Amino acid sequence: MSERPAHEILIVSNEAEVQQCYQIRIDVFAHEQGFPIETEIDHLDPIATHFLMRLTPSLTPIGVIRGSKSNETGYYKLSRLALLKDYRQFKFGRELVEAFHEWVRTDAQKSGQVDGSVKVVCHSQIPVKGFYAKFGYIPEGKEFDEEGDPHQKMVLELPLQ
Repeated sequence: MSERPAHEILIVSNEAEVQQCYQIRIDVFAHEQGFPIETEIDHLDPIATHFLMRLTPSLTPIGVIRGSKSNETGYYKLSRLALLKDYRQFKFGRELVEAFHEWVRTDAQKSGQVDGSVKVVCHSQIPVKGFYAKFGYIPEGKEFDEEGDPHQKMVLELPLQ
């Protein structure tokens, strides 16, 4: 597969789409990368916004990203970015992050914040810190263990304009 396939990104709106997101995450994080399957679905899933990338016109799911906002800290969290291996060559991860960022801007503006920036946090696996840095994410603090794998907290002040 060398030609970039047609695709779409949507915010999931029903349980079937949520299950498709979970399946991609389980395939990538548990089966491919060896993370514990029992920790893949967590306390954020029921309150998060899930983005699903799928091929068109087949609607085959190929990628996901999850977003949430902490009412306690006020920041947004990017998490569970996953693309099936056969589709990573097309740089679809960038599109998923951009869709998430657009959702953050819209959500912040709906909440009355129209100027300035909002804080976005993610816990990056060490080998992909550079991916997040391309969006302006900056490492904060020391590396830490998350589910048996080294991670780095990455922070972005996302401009609202």
